[in-house]
Amino acid sequence: MYNAIELNFLEPIYLKPNINQYGIEEEISVEEIQTKIEQNQDIKLVVITSPTYEGVISNIKEIAKIAHKYSIPVLVDEAHGAHLNFDENLKQYEALNSGADIVIQSLHKTLPALTQTAIMHINSEFVDEKKIETQLAIFETSSPSYILMSSIEECLNILENQGKELFEEYNKRLEEFYEETKSLKKLKILGNIVSDKLIYDKGKIVVITKNTNITGKELANILRNKYKIEVEMSSINYIIAMTSVCDSEENFKRLITALKDIDNQVEHTKTNEIDYIVNIPEKAMSINHAIFAEKSELINIEDVRNKISKEYVWVYPPGIPLITPGEIFDQTIIDKLLQFEASNIEVRTSSENFPNIIVTTD
Repeated sequence: MYNAIELNFLEPIYLKPNINQYGIEEEISVEEIQTKIEQNQDIKLVVITSPTYEGVISNIKEIAKIAHKYSIPVLVDEAHGAHLNFDENLKQYEALNSGADIVIQSLHKTLPALTQTAIMHINSEFVDEKKIETQLAIFETSSPSYILMSSIEECLNILENQGKELFEEYNKRLEEFYEETKSLKKLKILGNIVSDKLIYDKGKIVVITKNTNITGKELANILRNKYKIEVEMSSINYIIAMTSVCDSEENFKRLITALKDIDNQVEHTKTNEIDYIVNIPEKAMSINHAIFAEKSELINIEDVRNKISKEYVWVYPPGIPLITPGEIFDQTIIDKLLQFEASNIEVRTSSENFPNIIVTTD
């Protein structure tokens, strides 16, 4: 999306989800979509990530209804939701079923397919398919990978012939996992404490370490080194363990055993903080203005307060910028970046110079 902003000199209007006490972003509200469109009459596209990395699903059906009243298409990054349409519990929330105009899915994230197998679905009277084909011809290779195409075909064959049985078994294993982990006393499982109002994909197992004496990063290291379990992502307050129909009963049992062991060893504390910055930084200039600014300097993170960033700063995963070019560093952002660094969570920048950051003096 940021590449598109730079190439087309666009101006992003941000939608701000609620962030819960564990630092996890919740759904995009339908009311905020309505308000943003009314306040910005020249909006050309609504972009939603659903499910999020943590498995939170937004109400795409109602969002699409509002956007379509203004003839605005809705693009859903459903990279982590390619499996939704095959899961009877979640099928109704899948973006294509909900009226989205463009949906992009990564088969390899949640289905049995090789990495880089992705699909774009177009389902819209508001989108010109020929224009999309033209742009794809510019940005994609003219030499397709038949290995990857075959992987997509085999994945769809598996789903067509065995999908119902696979997802029934998968959901049964998930139910058993969440039931078994209700006894945890210090670690928390998001799927066991999430609000009934929140639409949530329980295949994303989010283990919360907030208010214990270990961080998510430390929990991930314990699982890797002691229990030979590799998780998808680790941050300050939690980890994400990705699951799919490919995970066996043994896999789930090993994770349950490991979490129970660790839960018995950790202690309660109040030292962990919320993981993400709630407020979007103040903007001094557009992204393109900052990127192409002629005057710049490299400054240590501890000295960048009130300076204008000339580059993106993020933690990967998930890769969402904490600050973009043209935005102003305040003390909250500086403290958060230092907290990530102190927790051994890698902070990335466009120039790869962290803890030094390029700012513009234009």
